[in-house]
Amino acid sequence: MDVDADQGITHDRPGWLLDEVGSAGRENLDVDHVQRYDVKEDAAAASEVALLRGWGLDEDSHVVELGPGTGQFTLAVAPTCARVVAVDVSSVMLEVLRTKLARARVRNVDVAQAGFLTYEHHGRPADLVYSRYALHHLPDFWKAVALTRARHLLRPGGILRLWDVVYSFDPCEAQERLEAWCATGHGEGGDGWSRAELEEHVRDEHSTFSWLLEPMIERAGFAIEDATYSPDGMLATYVARAR
Repeated sequence: MDVDADQGITHDRPGWLLDEVGSAGRENLDVDHVQRYDVKEDAAAASEVALLRGWGLDEDSHVVELGPGTGQFTLAVAPTCARVVAVDVSSVMLEVLRTKLARARVRNVDVAQAGFLTYEHHGRPADLVYSRYALHHLPDFWKAVALTRARHLLRPGGILRLWDVVYSFDPCEAQERLEAWCATGHGEGGDGWSRAELEEHVRDEHSTFSWLLEPMIERAGFAIEDATYSPDGMLATYVARAR
């Protein structure tokens, strides 16, 4: 396993570029939160790997994961493909991921401390770019830039698999929908997400409407082949193919 904290990051960052670490979300830089993340969030990694096999993932595939966090998907996909590059801006998340990789003796995962806007890919183009609940840390302008950069990571015909908090309702419904979602939060200290954490997401992070995000995906050079929305209009998943 080749693990290099600086691999893939652009060191000469222009002054106008978004600070990706500063935009990563308070909780993702917090040791206590990160240590409890796997209890709070199940990435359904085995199901994702099975789904992506149907979209062409195989033992020869090269995968770039943008925002792996603690590495639930990373560890699930690594045995099924040739190479994974796990790219995250949070040194706290990456420390947990590295520990898991070492314990599992996984040798085909490279770790890059970088982000959507700063990762520089080396090696052959990826067959799959995977991102789960990470893109919302970027404002919409930077989402469009990030999606275009993700397209450049992929070979023609490669797959982008994207999960995120995405609002598939009209703005006039926002108060009702957001309040209902935040009301699903648990009390502080529980195993799930608290109301305060859900409120913080809505208030301080950059989830956007599906009817804004989807044209960004298409303009970046993808054809959306599958879009699935949660019944409450708060979450969306996409499979998009690089044109």
